[in-house]
Amino acid sequence: MADKIFVGRRKNAIARVYLRSGSGKITVNDKDVEKYFSLKALKDNLVLPFIATETQGKYDVFAKAIGGGIAGQSDAIRLGISRALEDLNADFRGPLKSEGLLKRDPRMVERKKYGQKKARKRFQFSKR
Repeated sequence: MADKIFVGRRKNAIARVYLRSGSGKITVNDKDVEKYFSLKALKDNLVLPFIATETQGKYDVFAKAIGGGIAGQSDAIRLGISRALEDLNADFRGPLKSEGLLKRDPRMVERKKYGQKKARKRFQFSKR
């Protein structure tokens, strides 16, 4: 299992995830998850695949996340963990799929258009 790398993506964040049997320790970019993600919601987001498959505390996670922000990186790591668990045991596919954890979130930032301030915001219109 240690030889396989699972990739998760969200917005501009990419995460490579390694899963190994262990005590449930999660390491992101060589830091403990408590130090890397300061918000509790982001840390809770990472354990959703383990809760869905009832494997909490059975696997250690080693993740390398690059790009995007911390919220995108958290979701990317979650997708990588879900894919790794599915590869580990095909029976996990049902619970993970019903929770929506195997689907990549396709939403991306809309590009800025010329003649406008942002993607949709326009410059102020002057009648006179």
